[in-house]
Amino acid sequence: MTLSFIDIHAKDNNKVKHLRGLCEQANYRKKQQQTVLEGVHLIEAYLKTGKSVNAFYLTRQALENMEVQQLLDQLSGLPVYVLTESLYQDIRTLGPGIDIMAVINTPASPAEINQNSDMLVLENLQDPGNVGTLLRTAAAAGIKQIICSTGTAAIWSPRVLRAGMGAQFSLSIFEHVALDSLIPTFSLPVYATSSHAQQSLYQLDLKQPCVWLMGNEGQGISENLLQHAQGIAIPQPGGQESLNVAIAGAICLFEMVRQRLT
Repeated sequence: MTLSFIDIHAKDNNKVKHLRGLCEQANYRKKQQQTVLEGVHLIEAYLKTGKSVNAFYLTRQALENMEVQQLLDQLSGLPVYVLTESLYQDIRTLGPGIDIMAVINTPASPAEINQNSDMLVLENLQDPGNVGTLLRTAAAAGIKQIICSTGTAAIWSPRVLRAGMGAQFSLSIFEHVALDSLIPTFSLPVYATSSHAQQSLYQLDLKQPCVWLMGNEGQGISENLLQHAQGIAIPQPGGQESLNVAIAGAICLFEMVRQRLT
């Protein structure tokens, strides 16, 4: 079975409306249980998991791109909607690049959390770039479980997917979790970065499984959760007030990696 190419020229076409809704509206993505992957490399990373794509949207110019041709050559039986340049540019969320999107079913959360394994917990992180960067960092550091509060940026939104660069596909992700009731049940040590903490990150023994708790960009970890965590400080000889949460997370996770490698 070959791919089916369908040209679309009208902005009020139902397929265009559907794509726009998935790109722009969190409630629509939730209702449809679908999301959008934008760009060749993110789509390739998804396909390597063995999961299927529902449909492709691209421009006529993208069809002439070698990477797109190689991607489509791997597939069959899928609709490929070819949008005019102006239609595509009006919907896209990515900067300049190869104009191709794929609609997929939003992956479901796993059945349960493994409380004996490393975890990264995100409380009310709202910047998609920070969330995506932390997902990439966790995946690189070997942490497989990500737990997100309700106020955290949607993991499967196009912007977080783009920032995560496919890290989501290798992680077990739990969203909309009530952290106030979950965190107190953990038997593993819970570490939270805090500028007021006395203990340095580099004084910790991180060779055993643990939980890393990262908080809101402006407010940090809530007081309720801090009561169930060990506050740690990242030494800053330069005297800056604080670090970006994604940078702080990377420093912590790779100090853990360093200790476990030795």
